[in-house]
Amino acid sequence: MIIAALASGGLIGTVLGLVGGGGSILAVPLLVYVVGVGSAHAAIGTAAVAVAANAAFSLLGHARAGTVKWPCALVFASAGVIGAAMGAELGKAVDGGRLLTLFGLLMIGVGLSMLRPKRTSEAPDVRLSRATAGRLLPRLVPIGLGVGLAAGFFGIGGGFLIVPGLMMATAMPLKNAVGTSLVVVTALGLTTAASYALSGFVDWLLVGMMIAGGMAGAAIGIALGRRMAARKGLLERLFAVMVIAVGVYVALRGA
Repeated sequence: MIIAALASGGLIGTVLGLVGGGGSILAVPLLVYVVGVGSAHAAIGTAAVAVAANAAFSLLGHARAGTVKWPCALVFASAGVIGAAMGAELGKAVDGGRLLTLFGLLMIGVGLSMLRPKRTSEAPDVRLSRATAGRLLPRLVPIGLGVGLAAGFFGIGGGFLIVPGLMMATAMPLKNAVGTSLVVVTALGLTTAASYALSGFVDWLLVGMMIAGGMAGAAIGIALGRRMAARKGLLERLFAVMVIAVGVYVALRGA
């Protein structure tokens, strides 16, 4: 169990550091089917704590690189936290098996959306200010709220939703969306984790092991991301295929 938990945390951290999201969507299946956590709710609560910690560690590297657009991140995260708090309460009221089935279907949908061609128009200098608030806030707030609701319900950081959400709302480049998303992943993960922890659905020993593995994985992911920047599109497509495959497995097992 120790080796499985460390390895699972390492994989989550590597994916978060490499593509800025997606590690969290693997956390629950890893805890249930690799580590052996018997309760879907306990897996969700434990994953939320570990993902939040690993995202915060990955954020340090991106913040040093200057890729985080903080005003956009704080607004998106504030809306997301409200949605995550509501989503977590809804998720705890759903049967564990049904929750896993819905989780698997979400993974399939996310994987398919990641395979769609992305728009090429970008605004590298976009920033939230008094001059742009009227245009950006009506986009950032509702998208952040919706992403937070999904993140809280399924106990995920939501980076795979946050990155395209930020790009849709602001047209910021991918590298900025990746760095900025980690602020939101951390905030949403902490919100979901607090809700599940208060209900006794967190295995703190597993959290410690997954964080330890995740810190090493995040450092590896950030380093790999810099070296493989030219192949980022290929990496994202491969990851999308893996997410779809895992989603099919989780949905069938949950059903």
